[in-house]
Amino acid sequence: MANKVIPYGRQNITQEDIQTVIDTLQGDYLTQGPKIKEFEDKFAEYIGAKYAVAVANGTAALHLAALALEVKPGQKVITTPITFAASANCIQYCGGEVVFGDITPDTYLLEIDSVRRLLESSPKGTYAGIVPVDFAGRAVNLEEFRKLANEYGLWIIEDACHAPGGYFVDSNGNEQWCGNGQFADLAVFSFHPVKHIASGEGGMITTNDDKLYDALLKLRTHGIVKSDALYTNSVEFAGGENGQYPGWYMEMQTLGYNYRLTDFQAALGITQLGRAPQGMVKRREIAANYTNAFEGMSFVKGMSGNIEGHAYHLFVLEVEDRLGLYNFLRTQNIFAQIHYIPCHLMPYYREKGWKEGDNPASENYYKHCISLPMYPTLSEEEQQFVIQTIKGYYGA
Repeated sequence: MANKVIPYGRQNITQEDIQTVIDTLQGDYLTQGPKIKEFEDKFAEYIGAKYAVAVANGTAALHLAALALEVKPGQKVITTPITFAASANCIQYCGGEVVFGDITPDTYLLEIDSVRRLLESSPKGTYAGIVPVDFAGRAVNLEEFRKLANEYGLWIIEDACHAPGGYFVDSNGNEQWCGNGQFADLAVFSFHPVKHIASGEGGMITTNDDKLYDALLKLRTHGIVKSDALYTNSVEFAGGENGQYPGWYMEMQTLGYNYRLTDFQAALGITQLGRAPQGMVKRREIAANYTNAFEGMSFVKGMSGNIEGHAYHLFVLEVEDRLGLYNFLRTQNIFAQIHYIPCHLMPYYREKGWKEGDNPASENYYKHCISLPMYPTLSEEEQQFVIQTIKGYYGA
């Protein structure tokens, strides 16, 4: 077993996936074809949202979400330091200013009291929005964040890149699926190979807001519209007659981007989406195995645990001697990973004034965290090898 590489995450590509991509490559469209809308509709149905917009990757999804919400230079937006940098960078792309709240130590999620303290310390109107992250697959309680956001007139972008199929239980006992648009204005997902649904690269934005949906469609394709009802130039200017625009006509109405997904990526996403529920069952089984194995171990300071609604993109252990364990696991071809270096202590954000001690819970988490292998094709034998290797390192 030690000769077999066990990564922290891995895509699962089946013959069905391969065939559907081949079929699309042999069809009429490689991009801007019918597979895009099919993927969007099926994903929206899976998540429980009204609309879905497919884009090039998760970072593009975050950027377009910030653009659609009209983030302006100087506006402040709050997010967590324990996330991939894109969750924060999307605000910087638009000229806004990122402010990092701290995490709750036992959930690893953005702490609502930390956000409230930031809001209370500034005049109303200072902050424009919040970007909570469903880190590792654990759903943020957006019902609570929505109440706070409404109090201060803020929008919410839910970064659900780790959590398709995850949910939290609201105050009425209902399961609220990540990205369903009940509490967040927009939500974003990623289809990177280590995620639940792999399309090579790719992303999705979900919303229940008609105006935001229209804005996203425009921004995704250079700011261009192709609809008689939306044109602002006259029929005569366009070269039409009798009140009809010519078939070739289009208008660039705002500064947009080329953030489109291809049809063959969408085709792969569709078949991957079809297996997402089975993959979720497997991820939760692995999480239960890890939890049972490590509960009560003296070297464990914390872990993701066996949590209702958790989507388990990652299973995190907090341990003593994290560096020693990390290096030892690699000698056994177990390629665990660290998620994440706190964003506020990246050199780019240090240059903006962030420093050690600003978010102590996040910084303490980083000193101990390690993400264990977590993907649906991880076998029982491989799981036990990971568990016994870790226990063996600590003499447990």
